Amino acid sequence: MSVEDSRRYRTGDHATDAPSEGLFQDSDSPLAMLCGRPLLSNKGIPLNREWINQVRVNTSAVERRAQTHVVRRMVKKDWQAAWLLRAITCMDLTTLSGDDTDERVRRLCAKAIQPIQQDLVNRLGIAELKIRVAAVCVYHRFVETARTALQGSTIPVAAVSTGFPAGLSPLSERIAEIRRSVEDGAQEIDVVITRAHVFGGRWQELYDEISAFKQASGRAHMKVILGTGDLLTLRNVARASFVAMMAGADFIKTSTGKEPTNATLPVGFVMARAIREYAQETGMAVGFKAAGGIRTAKQSLEWLSLMKEELALSWMKAELFRLGASGLLGDIERQLEHHVTGRYSADYRHPIA
Repeated sequence: MSVEDSRRYRTGDHATDAPSEGLFQDSDSPLAMLCGRPLLSNKGIPLNREWINQVRVNTSAVERRAQTHVVRRMVKKDWQAAWLLRAITCMDLTTLSGDDTDERVRRLCAKAIQPIQQDLVNRLGIAELKIRVAAVCVYHRFVETARTALQGSTIPVAAVSTGFPAGLSPLSERIAEIRRSVEDGAQEIDVVITRAHVFGGRWQELYDEISAFKQASGRAHMKVILGTGDLLTLRNVARASFVAMMAGADFIKTSTGKEPTNATLPVGFVMARAIREYAQETGMAVGFKAAGGIRTAKQSLEWLSLMKEELALSWMKAELFRLGASGLLGDIERQLEHHVTGRYSADYRHPIA
């Protein structure tokens, strides 16, 4: 790759920036820009029932928008490689299996620190970018293991909490679980809402629950998992998104990855537009995390382009966008290798953990 080609990874709105030492900015500094307006991090607002009750979603229009999104021409060649590198920097590299072990988590952390094989890094000419993933996501049981394995890398540990994935344990136990994860060193907490509150329209109960999770999280950044595959309608998705943001969510997240239906583009459009409306009304930015069923490099490009088109360039960085995935990184590596060699490699050449 030429010097000019390599520069494309670092310049322009398609660039992949080197990760900053501090992932999240100071709360008094602008976190994002939307339509020329600086946005602060989300502090939450009092529950606005009128706003929630007025939410409407044109399901057929959203589905048509999602269909046209996937058939439009995507970025190609060097620009595609740059976007794939950006996708890696927005990835929460995840292992949430019942057979997880300390050794598997340590191997995952090693992959997080160096997500691309060194020979491929050299051929792409991107060594100075120091590409790494945004976070490593594990069960509470492995928070300390991951924190130790990631020591010195600045990669945060994210812990799934609150009775993941069902979220049906007693509230006091869920809050205590958050506190234990934070005490063990988790810098990000992924919490699960009680979906029954959404079905029953019990918005105050949902707001109070998420507010309690936020208080227990302390300085850790909180991602609120809506479980969109269980919410049945896009209107429910939109209303749950607004309540979560009002209650102080730093991110709203699609799924646990354990539902029959996980992250889908129609859900992504609805949640992104809720984030945009909330930002316009409050001046505060909330991040978005797509999780579950995202396995191909092409899908990662679709989600990145959704962020760019529906929100802004600020939502194409790890501070405000995440991809929760376990197998995605291997396919991205295969695509990057094809970019430099013209050949696709076997899956086993790019192990995750």
